Amino acid sequence: MRVLLALALVLAPVPANPGGPGGPGGEFFQNGRSVGVQLANSTIVITGNGLGAKPDGYRIKRPCWYEPGRSAEDMLKTQEDLRAFWFHTYPGSTEEEFQEFLKQFKDKVGQPGRWWAPAYNAADPAGTSCWTALEGAIWVDQGNTPPAGLTMTELLDIARAALTVPEPQVQLNPDAKSYVNLPTWVWLNGQGQTTRSVTATLPGLLSATVTATLGDIKIDAGTTSDRAEVKENCGPAGRPYVKGGTFTCGVRYLRASADQPRKVYTLTVTTVWPVTSNADQSVVPFVFDPVEGSVTRDIPVGEVQSTVKR
Repeated sequence: MRVLLALALVLAPVPANPGGPGGPGGEFFQNGRSVGVQLANSTIVITGNGLGAKPDGYRIKRPCWYEPGRSAEDMLKTQEDLRAFWFHTYPGSTEEEFQEFLKQFKDKVGQPGRWWAPAYNAADPAGTSCWTALEGAIWVDQGNTPPAGLTMTELLDIARAALTVPEPQVQLNPDAKSYVNLPTWVWLNGQGQTTRSVTATLPGLLSATVTATLGDIKIDAGTTSDRAEVKENCGPAGRPYVKGGTFTCGVRYLRASADQPRKVYTLTVTTVWPVTSNADQSVVPFVFDPVEGSVTRDIPVGEVQSTVKR
């Protein structure tokens, strides 16, 4: 197994833009997360304004794959690396044995095609074991894709796993406390960009972009329908409070919260971001579920006491 891993590293594609924002690896937006993307042994470049928020749990369906790497001619330019790998892995071996190992690369010189090397998503617990089950490198003739080779579908999947949306910035009216039968208006305030995209690029070969656009708001009153009336005609940004306006987005609590745990209702507001891609649907019929971002607010609901005088 160590031989496989070492060879995979030696034959790995040369990064087009190693390090820095948007570089291979994805660490700049994945650190500290239990899910998402952290590319290893890969030249895929991930960019876009949809990076950096909390991942929503989407996982790449296949956590390892082959990527097109060096040509036969370029591979021989790494002969010293191959030599170091060989004699480190097989101490005491002879030059003749090394030349026999090198022959598989020399035999491909002049042939149209590339060596493909394995890469994986290190953020996935199954990524490393998936990677070690692949060959250290395989030769693929020009125009072909090997089994487990990276395709547009896999590249879209990687871009989608990296796509994030911000936590909703919710405004309420009334804000601190509501009352029975009083409408609590809901809208977004300071949400920022309402379109977020991520592009995963295999330099010079493939590029896949997924885009999430804020489309709707869902409201969970935190209680049953006999205790709250929910209005969800919100549009993408909710309905800011207007004195005398028509109440269409929010919740009207019908009973006080005094008998609830912590004496509050837990209101959840969820933004819904439908996802599209740059893929030709007739070739790659890829449909993603919307990305969602949620936030909760505690809503104490009181009851107005009235006094009737005769």
